[in-house]
Amino acid sequence: MSRQINVALIGNPNTGKTSVFNQLTGLKQKVGNYPGITVEKKEGICKLPRGVKAHILDLPGTYSLNTTSLDESVAVELLLNKNDKDHPDVAVVISDVENLKRNLLLFTQVKDLNIPAILVINMSDRMSRRGISLDVDLLEEKLDTKIALVSTRKGTGIEELKQLIADYRMLSAKKNVDVSVIAPEYFEKLKKTFPKQDLYKLWLVITQDVNFMPIDKALVEDTTSLYTKPKSELKRLQQKETILRYQFINGILKETYKVDPAAAKGFRASLDKVLTHKVFGYLIFMFILLLIFQAIYSWSEYPMDMIDEYFAAASEWVKNTLPAGAFTNLIAEGILAGIGGIVIFIPQIAFLFFFISLLEETGYMSRVVFLMDRLMRPFGLSGKSVVPLMSGTACAIPAVMATRTIENWKERLITILVIPFTTCAARLPIYLIIIALVIPEGTFLGLSFKALTLMLLYLIGFATSILSAMLLNKILKIKGRSFFVVEMPNYKLPLFKNVAYTVWEKTRSFVLGAGKIILAISIVLWFLGSNGFSDDFKNAESIVSQRIEAQGYSTYSQNYMTSKLSDYKKENGVSVIEQQRTMGLSTFQDSLKLQSEALKERAKNQEIASFKLEHSYIGYMGKAIEPIVRPLGYDWKIGIAVLTSFAAREVFVGTLATIYSVGSDEEETIQNRMAAEVNPKTKKPLFNLASGISLLLFYAFAMQCMSTLAIVKRETNSWKWPMGQLVFMSAFAYIVAFVAYQALK
Repeated sequence: MSRQINVALIGNPNTGKTSVFNQLTGLKQKVGNYPGITVEKKEGICKLPRGVKAHILDLPGTYSLNTTSLDESVAVELLLNKNDKDHPDVAVVISDVENLKRNLLLFTQVKDLNIPAILVINMSDRMSRRGISLDVDLLEEKLDTKIALVSTRKGTGIEELKQLIADYRMLSAKKNVDVSVIAPEYFEKLKKTFPKQDLYKLWLVITQDVNFMPIDKALVEDTTSLYTKPKSELKRLQQKETILRYQFINGILKETYKVDPAAAKGFRASLDKVLTHKVFGYLIFMFILLLIFQAIYSWSEYPMDMIDEYFAAASEWVKNTLPAGAFTNLIAEGILAGIGGIVIFIPQIAFLFFFISLLEETGYMSRVVFLMDRLMRPFGLSGKSVVPLMSGTACAIPAVMATRTIENWKERLITILVIPFTTCAARLPIYLIIIALVIPEGTFLGLSFKALTLMLLYLIGFATSILSAMLLNKILKIKGRSFFVVEMPNYKLPLFKNVAYTVWEKTRSFVLGAGKIILAISIVLWFLGSNGFSDDFKNAESIVSQRIEAQGYSTYSQNYMTSKLSDYKKENGVSVIEQQRTMGLSTFQDSLKLQSEALKERAKNQEIASFKLEHSYIGYMGKAIEPIVRPLGYDWKIGIAVLTSFAAREVFVGTLATIYSVGSDEEETIQNRMAAEVNPKTKKPLFNLASGISLLLFYAFAMQCMSTLAIVKRETNSWKWPMGQLVFMSAFAYIVAFVAYQALK
């Protein structure tokens, strides 16, 4: 069997490249990063005819080989560097049938690198509806290549594409355009100095930032030494190359590609007028957001309760099945409690990614970017800051990296500094659990108070980011702005396979990424909460027993017993008084006495567990920081959760789940444990409206993400900016949370 074929998928953004990749590879794919950088690398395996296998690499979207960002330079480096293990045997260039002219610019550049190239014309099923007629045979002849007409929506053309890839050795290596005419004297020098090298490849090395492409240092230095013109001259020659290529493309399309103007217009133009309207566009977007948040709450409630109850039952099963001891407690109170604290939010996170994917698949998100560009310019942010800020709603880390497309350094710096204010997916578990605890049931115009609160938090994050940008713009004083071009893709019905894969991949990535951190922290927290050095910890059982004997019942036991008896109606369907009448007073009292004795014993055990936790290692740590967090309405347990969540925000819920589980023999869900927490001083629920709003606002503004700090340091090449970011955001969050709690308590 022949060796595996390396295939590079390359194309402009919004041409359906990723859809073709998914059709070719199915689920046989993995996502990582390119070595030494944090640009996402997607690769997979595809079975071709005759038993041949292909390694498919989905390159970052690029408009041209004349790069303007790190993402684009990754694609160029792979195509130029024959020593790279992923260097393609064949390049598959994806184009959109409605934007063929622009897409062919990239195709001609790739083909001129002497790499066998196949042209895929995607969305071919739309040709008749858009009034497009295409002479495929003549276009193949003019471009000297093979063309695959593909519709990823209908799944047509994929098998033909696989056959073309398998037969890539039959493809012509003839160049489309002779670029030497744009600078004959320099190409002549190149030809004399490097007679065995490909001239267009050398030209790209000359005109790119070689810091991005360490292909062959000696070759790069020798080549660039031949060229001493300033960058402005290089840009001018790149423009001449682009003009030359479009002259070639226009000549071909004049013979092969026809469009009926009447059919091309219509529905899309009319819909764009509404969705991008300067008033109605924003109202429609707000309405869509409200529907999304309402659906997240209403659709996910049942599966969340099931997951919560499952983990509570699993913890109880472990305690009842495995031998009593430290290992059993570690599993039940540490690992299961901690992991359960994040797994419970899988339904809501999955629904969030589902709706985002739907908006992207339909083409609506590009219209949202256009709207946000118009909104953000008065605050000092250009359109190129829009995409990073929007992607920050998923995760700040790739959002910070996406700022590499912003050429102006100060503008890029401002965008990096304000991105963490946008509400990322890691904040969602905290928002959801706190909102569920403190926001009352009820609706306004058919929308629940909880959904409205969640949307308000997203808007607060966005508003803070653009207001901070305006302030930083005054301080840093940006001169000049980056221009921004946003492509408006065609509207289309979402492809279920693409949506399902996106939801699966992003949810899995989120849960596994958070799960690793939570697992490690849960084990550490369990150990710190289950052990102590003081005499109080070691003698907890005798101390609590003596206290109970002296007082008859501890206050805790009385509260515990009262709360349990008050649940009698829920468990038995009748009130205590009704049951007395049915059974007779004496019989009922005997029954109640037996229950009371059992409750007293459980109350005593809970009192001992609470006492030991308070005098454990983590208890002393929590008490040390409690004076700092008490003005915000938090106790030492919440303080520990805030502290550990600096590793990752979503750790907050897992931390509380672990702390509340240590020493507990109750089969309680995470939400019930948190709802049952009582402030020992006020005797009222710890999670009330004042403390809840304080927590929500603290996490809305605080920089609680170690990974984001690290990536900001990497992108700014200095600790000055991330440290300043950390101090400002933490102080601002503390002040806002303090004011909110003091005003509401």
